[in-house]
Amino acid sequence: MSSIAKTLLLYKTLPGDNPRYDMELLLCELLECQPAYLRTWPETELTVEQLETLHEWLARRIDGEPVAHLIGRQAFWTLDLLVSPDTLIPRQDTEVLVERALALSLPIGTHVLDLGTGTGAIALSLATEKPDWKVFGCDFKASVVELAQKNADKYQLSKVEFFQSDWFEKAAGHTFDLIVSNPPYIAPKDKHLYEGDLCFEANSALVAEDKGLADIRHIVSRAPAYLNDSGWLVLEHGYDQAEAVKRLLIENGFSAVEGCQDLGGNDRISLGQYIR
Repeated sequence: MSSIAKTLLLYKTLPGDNPRYDMELLLCELLECQPAYLRTWPETELTVEQLETLHEWLARRIDGEPVAHLIGRQAFWTLDLLVSPDTLIPRQDTEVLVERALALSLPIGTHVLDLGTGTGAIALSLATEKPDWKVFGCDFKASVVELAQKNADKYQLSKVEFFQSDWFEKAAGHTFDLIVSNPPYIAPKDKHLYEGDLCFEANSALVAEDKGLADIRHIVSRAPAYLNDSGWLVLEHGYDQAEAVKRLLIENGFSAVEGCQDLGGNDRISLGQYIR
């Protein structure tokens, strides 16, 4: 047996930038409680079965497995999203994309397309804030589309539709006021792929050819055909890709091109408006 207070000290064995927070997440999942419970009842004893499960999780975490994969979910925006190894784990920096998209001047009943939706994080966050918008999300893996739909069902966001598509492939004949995407943008041999949580995430959600720009280039070049007049394209990209992405937007006829920084002060979001 071990108390919550004593068990919490095991965070010192964990890797990562915030091991104590990770430990609290694991304990809350194990005890089916909120973080406040850990501080209010530190003397609570864990059962033998709970400790066995926890030590299994700790061993996997020490091997580098993300906490989100251990507990099967990840907080994003105001949501608690189901995740899987097939998807990118939603990150707080991507919330900057959501914030910037919500700040745009868009019509009532805006139609949105989220390309490479993954867990549905961006699409569902926008739908939560803008219930009059019609939001679509696509991904090329059927298992990912199914997961995104489960997240939509969890929050009863019935106006969000997810479908299987290789980028714009199944969107033919449809146009949108806003297209958003957090596409793969890491170069194939980038050292970050072999560090931390990225080792356990799907390469298909991370890696793009042409120094990480291949998918972004495809999206930017095809987006004008799927945007309504004065529609917007908002993209997440690598910290060192801002100038290249802005250049692509301008070369493909976008105006009002600008960028935004993530929470760490890196150039992470670029956007532009397409006026016919």
